[in-house]
Amino acid sequence: MSITADQIPGYRVGTWTIDPTHSEVGFSVRHLAISKVKGKFEQFDATFTTAENPLESSVTASAEVASVNTNQKDRDGHLRTGDFFAAEEFPQLTFVSTGAREDAGKLLVDGDLTLRGVTKPVTFDFEFGGFGEDAYGNYKAGFTATTVVKREDFGLTWNAPLEKGGVLLGSDVTITLDVQAALQQ
Repeated sequence: MSITADQIPGYRVGTWTIDPTHSEVGFSVRHLAISKVKGKFEQFDATFTTAENPLESSVTASAEVASVNTNQKDRDGHLRTGDFFAAEEFPQLTFVSTGAREDAGKLLVDGDLTLRGVTKPVTFDFEFGGFGEDAYGNYKAGFTATTVVKREDFGLTWNAPLEKGGVLLGSDVTITLDVQAALQQ
């Protein structure tokens, strides 16, 4: 059984653009092997196309790497260097969907994530929030999408050993997209 448009209350076919004031592109990584450090990209863009068959919908998205913000200026500066994102050489990270599918009642969005010049397939677990009209008459859609990637797969290999064993940074990076998008008229 697959998801159909009539099973999604308020579903509309069309092109949607991200509302950056009501959206966030965030990430988290294990730090000191005891907690997680979170960050986000302040500048990003995305376009979504919803199709008659929801599973044929698509998305293209990008984020400006230099806009990284972890609420710590020195760390953000280090993340922009060649040890991590190499922001001058690779100014954007991008995602282009390659398909959507339903698996065990979950909606999954597959695509290619490019970071630091490396492109790898990823799958986002998609949680649909719903549709609604804002106070200005704009028709909006909301959702959260999450994936976990290995940072080393994208050339983000810098780390530091800890005095008591282990390393400063974990391998798994959780990427979370909290998105509100507006239907274009």
